[in-house]
Amino acid sequence: MADNQNNNDMVNPIQIQKFLSVDYPVDKQTLIETAKSNGADEKIISTLEKIPERTYNGPNAVSEEIGKLM
Repeated sequence: MADNQNNNDMVNPIQIQKFLSVDYPVDKQTLIETAKSNGADEKIISTLEKIPERTYNGPNAVSEEIGKLM
């Protein structure tokens, strides 16, 4: 049941990238703030909050971390 709940709360990396118009490298908090300011919903924000706290060098690095959560 826990796996099903995680899948319902997650969004795919492509959906998230639509809200991340940032100049990389960027930290996790900036990703979250940018997504919020671009109108991301709670599922997207929640997913970004679950990725590790670090500097991301590009959208592929963000997508890779999101993929690990799925």
